[in-house]
Amino acid sequence: MKIVVGITGASGSVYALRLIEVLRHAGHEVHAVVTDSGWQVLDYECGVSRGMLETRVNVLYDNDNVGAAIASGSFKVDAMVVLPCSMKTVASIAHSMSDNLLTRAADVMLKEGRKLVIVPRETPMHAIHLENLLKLAQLGVRIVPAAPGFYHRPRSIADLVDMLVGKICDQLGVDTDLFTRWEG
Repeated sequence: MKIVVGITGASGSVYALRLIEVLRHAGHEVHAVVTDSGWQVLDYECGVSRGMLETRVNVLYDNDNVGAAIASGSFKVDAMVVLPCSMKTVASIAHSMSDNLLTRAADVMLKEGRKLVIVPRETPMHAIHLENLLKLAQLGVRIVPAAPGFYHRPRSIADLVDMLVGKICDQLGVDTDLFTRWEG
């Protein structure tokens, strides 16, 4: 599959990096786009620069380049994950405000009826946040909050990250064994 990963300025860049690693290891083509604040958070939380991310993905786009391939419905992409997704980006996507490449690419996913997964990383949420997420869910967007479970008895932060990334992969139809599934 060809999958776009959008990274915004919400906390939780580690999830995006792990998702990219898992998708590439599984043989999928990963295209990425990062907002300006996304770059700041990637650097602050993970010490990852543009050059470092370029080595982890197939294609890295400039968020200001609204003429890039992923801005067009004629460019075949199987799915897009926005992870972590800020509430500003949620609002932009929910209201079709395609003012940068990331939000334009998400808008293309909606208009083309392709799979879009949003991973909001905000707490607490107020009514406008929830309304925007509801609007996206009603459009068929899969909402996967960055809220890992504990039934798999995590022993490390990496275990928590893997559970959430595994749940995202489930939405994409990508098989993984990143966490122990509940058996009752």
